[in-house]
Amino acid sequence: MTGTDTAVLRVAGRPVGRYVIRPELPARLSPRPYLHPVTTLAGTAVTELSPADHTHHLGVGVAVPDVEGYNFWGGRTFVRDQGPTELDNHGSQRHTTFQLRDPDGFVEELRWVAAGGELLRERRTVAATELTASAWALDLTFSLTNVTPDPLSIGSPATNGRPGAAYGGFFWRARKESGAPDVFTADTEGEAEVHGRHADWLALAGSTWTLVFAGATGQTRRDPWFVRTEEYPGVGSSLAHDERLPIPPGDTVVRRVVTVVADGRLDRDAAASLVRKAVSP
Repeated sequence: MTGTDTAVLRVAGRPVGRYVIRPELPARLSPRPYLHPVTTLAGTAVTELSPADHTHHLGVGVAVPDVEGYNFWGGRTFVRDQGPTELDNHGSQRHTTFQLRDPDGFVEELRWVAAGGELLRERRTVAATELTASAWALDLTFSLTNVTPDPLSIGSPATNGRPGAAYGGFFWRARKESGAPDVFTADTEGEAEVHGRHADWLALAGSTWTLVFAGATGQTRRDPWFVRTEEYPGVGSSLAHDERLPIPPGDTVVRRVVTVVADGRLDRDAAASLVRKAVSP
């Protein structure tokens, strides 16, 4: 990994991801570190950065639209009985230090700051692992600790009154192509069937690439998936699906998502096999 404000992830010596540590972004985008571009081993980019449809979508990272009323997602804030609203409530994630930094991953400390104060402290662990000659895995764990003396809670547009919009947590903005990608799990397929549901893994298949997302802990698997394919291609977790997620003072929320990044269009058997290899202890 090289550079002061960027870090390059490598698998078997090949660059597969660029991590931007201190992005220079307007406050409205909720500035935060992100991975972009992320590529397959053959070099196909499978992320997008600030696309025209959602300029606050920043590759791969951790983003939350409501931490005690502060927006760490970017863009407008969904206000109950009012809808998406421009508010001056954006927070930022600020890199503090790397506890570990290797070519295939890192352990990072971050501060989640809004209105001049620190709300959350995060430890983020990222590791890149070769699976086959045409597939690798991105293993991302984030731990959010409430460092204030008061209770905090995480919400989403869904908990604030917008059905079906329970985004917030791990989020991957995928490559946009002329046609929408396919999405499927072990037993169902299609955005309408997959979105908002639980599944051990979920695959997004584009023209020449496939991403397979898997919750790698019991608690992570209890979060429903947030999925978009028609409007734009994106997959994330739902920390606050039906109700707000409380974080008492000093408590920590931990989630771990492992993503298989593969060349080609995988079928169910191939996706399941790679997930087993990626998540195995």
